[in-house]
Order: sequence, then C-alpha cells, then structure tokens
Amino acid sequence: MTYSAASQGSARAIIASIEGCTKRYPGVLALDNVSFDVAAGEVRALLGKNGAGKSTLIRLLTGAEVPDTGSVRIGGAELTQAGSARAQESFELGVRVVYQELSLVPGMSLAENLFLGRWPAKAGVLSYADMEAQAAEAMARLGLDLSPSRLVAGLSPAERQLLEIARVLLGKPKLVILDEPTSSLAAAEAEKVMTAVKRIASEGIAVIYVSHRMNEIRQIARSATVMRDGRIIDTMDVAGADTRDIVRLMLGSEAGQVAPLETRTRKTVVLEVSDLSLPPKLSSISFKLHQGEVLGIAGLLGSGRTELLQSIIGVRSFDAGTVMVDGKPARRPNYRQMLDAGFGYTPESRKEEGIVPLLGVDENTVSTDFSAVSSYGVLSARRMADATRKVIQRLHVKTAQTDTPIGTLSGGNQQKVVIGRWVHADSRILLLDEPTRGVDVEAKAQIYAIIRQLAAEGRSIIFVSSEIEELPLVCDRVVVLREGTLKEEFTSPDIDQDAVMAACIAGH
Repeated sequence: MTYSAASQGSARAIIASIEGCTKRYPGVLALDNVSFDVAAGEVRALLGKNGAGKSTLIRLLTGAEVPDTGSVRIGGAELTQAGSARAQESFELGVRVVYQELSLVPGMSLAENLFLGRWPAKAGVLSYADMEAQAAEAMARLGLDLSPSRLVAGLSPAERQLLEIARVLLGKPKLVILDEPTSSLAAAEAEKVMTAVKRIASEGIAVIYVSHRMNEIRQIARSATVMRDGRIIDTMDVAGADTRDIVRLMLGSEAGQVAPLETRTRKTVVLEVSDLSLPPKLSSISFKLHQGEVLGIAGLLGSGRTELLQSIIGVRSFDAGTVMVDGKPARRPNYRQMLDAGFGYTPESRKEEGIVPLLGVDENTVSTDFSAVSSYGVLSARRMADATRKVIQRLHVKTAQTDTPIGTLSGGNQQKVVIGRWVHADSRILLLDEPTRGVDVEAKAQIYAIIRQLAAEGRSIIFVSSEIEELPLVCDRVVVLREGTLKEEFTSPDIDQDAVMAACIAGH
C-alpha cells in the first residue's frame, strides 16, 4: 500500500519536504530527482543499503549540503542560505539529528555535553544550575536516571546513545532525525529508545528513523521510505508491507534467503568452559564448542556477553573456573597464549578497538601475523599486498587498492577486514562480538555467508549478537546469557527468535 504524508489530512501539517532534489559529487550521483516529505507526529522509517542516498538526504534536511537542483523546506520555509549559515538556518527552523557515530566529549559532564556550544548564561556568566536542571528534564524524558554532573567517560554505550538522543530534545525541535539509534543497544535499551521516540512523535514532532532492524521499524514506524541508488523507490504503509518485499526493493533484486546450516552431529570439542565466574557479571558459566560449529550467545546489553568472550580470549581475568582447549586446561589464559592456540577475536566496537582507521587495508589485515609477510624480520610490501588480495577476494571486500586507508571503507567492508585478519592468521576458533553491528542488509548477508563458509571448513565460531532475528540464520546452537548465567539453549533448525527473545528478557 503506497503511503503519503499529505494524505493524512490537514491535521497533519508537512514539517519537512524535499522537492525534485539532485545532488552530485565527483563521479557519484548521490541523489537523483528526489522528492520526500514527512508530517507532524509521524515516525517515518528511512531504509536502504549503504550508498543508497540516505545520508545525503539527511544532509539536505540539516542544511549540511545544498542541492544542485530542487528545494528543501522546513515548516513551509525554504532553506536559502549557503555554507555554515544554511545549517544554522535549518537548526533554527527546528531540525535536529543524532548520527550513528556519537559526538560526546568523555571528559565533560552529562549536562555540559547536552549544552555543548549552547551553554545557558545569565549576565554573561554560565549558569550551571539552569544547565543541570534542563539536562535532568531532557534525560528524564528518555527514562535516563543519571546525575547531570556525572562524567560521560563513566557511561555505558547504551547510556551514551540515550544521552545523545536527549540532547536533541532541548529547545523546541520540529523534526528529529535518528540515524541507527539502536545499533549499539540490546533489546531492553532499544525499547527505551523506541518508547522515547513514540513520546516525541505524540508531541507532534516529526521523526525520521534510519535503521536496518525490521522488527523495530514495525514497532515504531507507520510509514517507510525505501531508497536505492540515489532514488526513492517507494513509500509505503509499514503495516501492509512484507519484509521480503522491502528487502527486495532495497537490493533491487530477489533477496537471497539464508538456508539453515546443515544439521549434523559434531563430536570434536575444541573449547570447553567450566564454572567460569567473574563477579558481578558472570557466575558458573559452562558450555562446549564443537569443531565446525557456530554457537550463538544471546542476551541483553550488560548480561556479560562481552565479558565472557574477553575472559576466554585472555584480555580479562576471571575469578574462578576452567577454560579447556582441545581437552587441555588453560586455567588463567592470556591473550598471547590464546592466539598461539588458534583463537581470533573481533571486538564489539569496530571503530574504537577493531581497526586503525588511517592505516591501509593491508596493514590492518596482516597485523595478526606479520611473520607470514616478512623476510628475515623485514615486512615485504609484495607479500603484504598478496596476502591482503587473498582476503579481499575471499571475503568480497570492496576497496580500490590493498593499501587504501581502512577508515574510508563502508562499515560492512571494514567489518569484513576485521574478520579477514583472522582468516589471514589461519585462526580456527573465532570469537565474534557483534560482527554485523551498523552494517546494511547486503553486508549482513555477506558476513553470514562468510561465517558459514568458515564453519564448513572446520573452524569453530562463537557469534554474539543483539539482533535476535539473525541468530537462526547463522547459528547451529544458541545459548541465552541472563543474570550472569546461561539459562536456556536452542538448537537449529528449532531456533525460534521469539522464544530466544523471551528467554533473554525473562525477569526484566
């Protein structure tokens, strides 16, 4: 069913509209004659794979870019300025945006971050009392019960995301744009964000909600606009749209359906964790990982998933328990020892811990095993390039050159390199913490295929994910981590995402 904001009647005024806009960059047609509008009180999902034009559309609305042709209106007023004045014009008309990459200053307080660059003052003197009172009110709207004087450095990723969203509630916004606001959040925290968005929309504020999580979109959005190759393909009523049809519109072809992994008996145990405890996060954790198996770990943010992987790989010391590798105990494993035993680890935060943005794809790829690309202790540029090309070809990494700075790649391609470095190191046991976070649906499908291929070759994989819906697509088994212990286990092909979700939130 085709949806139109204007069709909602005079009671729903159009807050923002783009009319016939085209935007070109050198060698790229980012937007091609795009028209778009969103009404007061509407939550509009904006969908499309990376490169579809979503970010450029957002930048037109915020005034960060000027269209080559066409017009942009906010509340009926056309944006007419250029440069930084245009962004200020959009801001004054009520446009606010929260980007996927957070922009908080860790060494400043929550209140200072909320008012960054716009500190309230009386007679030229900064008023901390007013600032903290307004900050507390803005955070309370999101259910964020934190002291405004607390430093951002001490916040969890979920709290930082909620604080970033709270910042746009200051003043009187007319349009709030949220770019992947829950990509770093698990179910309980994502629910807080969605509850806050519904509250914002109920106040008559228009919301554009960019996300790859279809389950969230169905809960929060009434309409969805699908973009592909710089064009708007369709805008539809979410309630009447089939997910497979939406994905097909995003990709421009039949979305490949991921078949369940072949169910077979796996006898060889490569990793056994017994009674591992790390108070207060983990208590008496026990499980086995078999050769060629993909074991999913589900749980809410803060359930201890990351701490469990870090304890196994040896970057965090646990208090009690045993880790057995190939039947041999590693009671107090360290990182170097586990790498030598054939382990690989991809961290939850790709940009902060997974890559060195200014270094090339080659340097990031071979960093797990320099010996394979060295001659008499000296790195060989030819060997580095050859080794990197093998990973690029195998994992379908899109990059212009092997030495292209990895920070210029899309999130999905960066993540492939993060996984590929352990393929280069020939690691046989991979611990993957949120390997598909913040990547589009096409890149996710590619990463699933990579993981399944690695498992088919005999590698063993632990797959941690906050997106419950992807676990049945890639895992042989799923265990649920709740309240510091493993509560339930599901085995393919009987991994039901609703049952897994229910197991994760039981008692919350």
